[in-house]
Amino acid sequence: MSSSEEADLLRLEEVFSTTLARTISLILQPLLLADPEPSDPCGKECLRLLQQLHESAQRLWYVTEQSLLSLRQRLYHPPSKGLEAVLLLSNADHVLQAHMEYIKSYTDCVVAQAFQKVSKKRSEFWRSQRKALRQLLSSGSSEGSVGTTMCQALRQPLSQHVQKYLLLLLSLRDTLDESHPAQELVMHAITLFGNLQSFMGQALDQAVATQALWHSLSSRLRDVLCSPAHRLLQDSQDIPVVVTPLRAERVLLFDDSLVLLQGHNTHTFDLKLVWVKPGQDKCVLHILTPEEEISFCTRDPQGQVVWQWKVTQAVCQALCGKKDFPVLGSGRETSVPPECRCVAYTFRREGRLCQATYDGEWCRAKPHGKGTLKWPDGRNHVGTFYQGLEHGFGICLVPQASEDKFDCYKCHWREGRMCEYGICEYGTDEVYKGYFQAGLRHGFGILESAPQAPQPFRYTGHWERGQRSGYGIEEDRDRGERYIGMWQADQRHGPGVVVTQAGVCYQGTFQGDKMAGPGILLCEDDSLYEGTFTRDLTLLGKGKVTFPNGFTLDGSFSSGTDKGLYTQGVLDTAALPPDPSSTRKRQLGLGTFPVESRWQGVYSPFRDFLRLGCPGEQQEALLGFHTQSSRELRKSQECLCCERSHPEDCVGSMEDTLKELLQHRKPKALQQYLRKALSNSRHPLGQLLRTLMLTFQATYSGVGANKHLQEMAQEEVKQHARELWAAYRGLLKVALQLQGQTLEEENMETRDLQVHGLLLPLILPSFYSELFTLYLLLHEREDGLYSRGITNLSLFPDTKLLEFLDVQKHLWPLKDLKLTSNQRYSLVRDKCFLTATECLQKIITTVHPREKLEVLEKTYGEIEATVSRVLGCKYKLPMDDLLPLLIYVVSRARIQHLGAEIHLIRDMMDPVHTGGLHDFLLTALESCYEHIQKEDMRLHHLPGHWDARELW
Repeated sequence: MSSSEEADLLRLEEVFSTTLARTISLILQPLLLADPEPSDPCGKECLRLLQQLHESAQRLWYVTEQSLLSLRQRLYHPPSKGLEAVLLLSNADHVLQAHMEYIKSYTDCVVAQAFQKVSKKRSEFWRSQRKALRQLLSSGSSEGSVGTTMCQALRQPLSQHVQKYLLLLLSLRDTLDESHPAQELVMHAITLFGNLQSFMGQALDQAVATQALWHSLSSRLRDVLCSPAHRLLQDSQDIPVVVTPLRAERVLLFDDSLVLLQGHNTHTFDLKLVWVKPGQDKCVLHILTPEEEISFCTRDPQGQVVWQWKVTQAVCQALCGKKDFPVLGSGRETSVPPECRCVAYTFRREGRLCQATYDGEWCRAKPHGKGTLKWPDGRNHVGTFYQGLEHGFGICLVPQASEDKFDCYKCHWREGRMCEYGICEYGTDEVYKGYFQAGLRHGFGILESAPQAPQPFRYTGHWERGQRSGYGIEEDRDRGERYIGMWQADQRHGPGVVVTQAGVCYQGTFQGDKMAGPGILLCEDDSLYEGTFTRDLTLLGKGKVTFPNGFTLDGSFSSGTDKGLYTQGVLDTAALPPDPSSTRKRQLGLGTFPVESRWQGVYSPFRDFLRLGCPGEQQEALLGFHTQSSRELRKSQECLCCERSHPEDCVGSMEDTLKELLQHRKPKALQQYLRKALSNSRHPLGQLLRTLMLTFQATYSGVGANKHLQEMAQEEVKQHARELWAAYRGLLKVALQLQGQTLEEENMETRDLQVHGLLLPLILPSFYSELFTLYLLLHEREDGLYSRGITNLSLFPDTKLLEFLDVQKHLWPLKDLKLTSNQRYSLVRDKCFLTATECLQKIITTVHPREKLEVLEKTYGEIEATVSRVLGCKYKLPMDDLLPLLIYVVSRARIQHLGAEIHLIRDMMDPVHTGGLHDFLLTALESCYEHIQKEDMRLHHLPGHWDARELW
């Protein structure tokens, strides 16, 4: 920089600093003292604006002084201070900001006419200062009022100063080499102050136009619209438009709102929520707002272009939160406001959203994306929206009349209504977990009351249009009974089974929630009634009772006044005892409720998930989600929406699941993969299994643990295994399709092998507790006889027991009987075949039939190994030798409920073992079990020397 240019810039800053100081002392300070404590709102607002202007003028003066200091240091110490140290170049943004604040404060005062209003309060004083005010102007003269002179005195020095700044910077640019270190700083300063000059002109013009607007409005409209922050950008009186459908008389575009005037009424639209859409007609422009779609029709296409450009740029400016800089729409490319925005808005129009406030994401004037919707009555919805409606996952709270009671819906929504999976917690403390359609419960779901409710209940089953319909289980805890069967229109309707806590079972037909027609009644003592009933299972009408001893009573039944039972009929005492399988072990529900159709509401969403190609974003909606405790969720809706299952990771995790599935198709790897998948609550297969476990527990646990439901439960577990295998195959098909491959068809034989050999052993532990309990109850009588037989046989020492069981003496392992002093062979117990006994005891440590059979095979191997050791050569036991030895081992193993174990193994074993070694050994174990039951009767008929007291 040449010394002349430096001196010019120094003089420029000195003059401007002096002018600013004089302006502050001559104009701003007296203005503040004109009415230091105004009482009216208008006076208070003017005082606030003038104080703001005074502060911004002081900041601008302080920055100018800093710039002066840097220039003086550069001018008087050139070797030590480079051009880069000049504040105007080194911190041009800071200098610019001070100018911007002053312009903002000044134009606010202009719009509010603060100078004119305050100057009137000390008119004599300001008339005496008119000459001094004119001296601040470069021309030295000014026409107009004192207020007008003040406006010019506060604006003109700044305008001229910025203009001279720009000229000096341009001159400086021309004197510097392109390689000069300060060249980039100079260019940056030129750009800033060039933009500032344009912006300042625009800001002043807008302020003057806005001030003039207030004079053209009625006092009522002026009171509504007048604001110091408002800037008029366009007036329909300049470029006329016809507005439909509102028929506005005048349209005003401000920097923050679009206002339509109809007489004394105004329609104001926040520009942050205004979308501009050109019409097909070149003279038409569509304005979209949350509650209105307005059309502007201009006289010619040029007018439409101006309005579209002005509104579009104003929207951009409003969304930025500040006035555009360098200047509204001055860039090379026209700014385009984003389609998607995040704004809060309160709806006013009558309807579902009246008075509701939405705070969240918008797109084209509709709530779209994540947001929160709140009503004045306390209702609120947090979740995702699509084109103005709740869509996707969301939580809705609906307050109830009673204090601190509300319904909480944690659901997936579609087009404003609950759809697919959700959890609803009602103010009555009832909870529904299941599927919805069009806002109503539809599909599979569980509705449960609070445990402390006057009439506690739980329904697990299918729904249709908000009512229980189809197959379902209802537990009435107050009555102590469970209904298993068909429903229609929220009532028991069709075939059904009722199981009571007292062990009574009923099977028959229901109509209109009442028993209708004949049915059967099984009592705890195995009595059987076939006939008609009342709702509370009281015998009424014609029927037949078959007693456990075989007696029958055929006649008419009715209840007496003293709650007794009256009957008139024929008692037959000559009948033969009934077959136990027809009474005690009679099974209910078989054929009445086909196993393939019982839980279609559980399988269907999974099939839909497969049909859609396993989209990760739909996994929650179709298969359910996992959440925290309900009370915590009610406190933090936003937390659940963001963190309930990390839904944003669902897409990626589903893709990873399908890729991993393709890597584990070989038998051993597939078994490990399925075990891992079924134990994972976030894997689709694991989610499906957990739902099936809920249905199984709802049916067969607690009150439902009844021996007459054992076969129904057993076939249900097998069906679940088939469905889960089909689900795996469906996932595999989708994974292959994504790789451009196809899945080969599977024949029935291969499917059965995989279901029984691979999947059933993996899922059986999930149902084992309830299933085994049913086996225990069904075989309780046989196991009782078996237990007494074991007790009696346990009294025998080893040699006496072997002799009693007719085991050939050359097979006795006497070498294993280690004697101590004063002992004889005849007194030693639990020493023979000890390894086989310990091995067989492991049969109760596993739930898999295959593993139980493997234990049995190892036990057989241990028996043969012991005999071979005794004989000194390898020996294969024939059945005649094996059976008594196996009876011995079983009696010493003392396995409880062996009958239940044997029947569960037989029912659930892989058909591939039929006719093989495992089948043979299981048959042998069954024979042992039957023999031991008979030993109780046999011991009671032995000669006196076999008395238990003499065995020792």
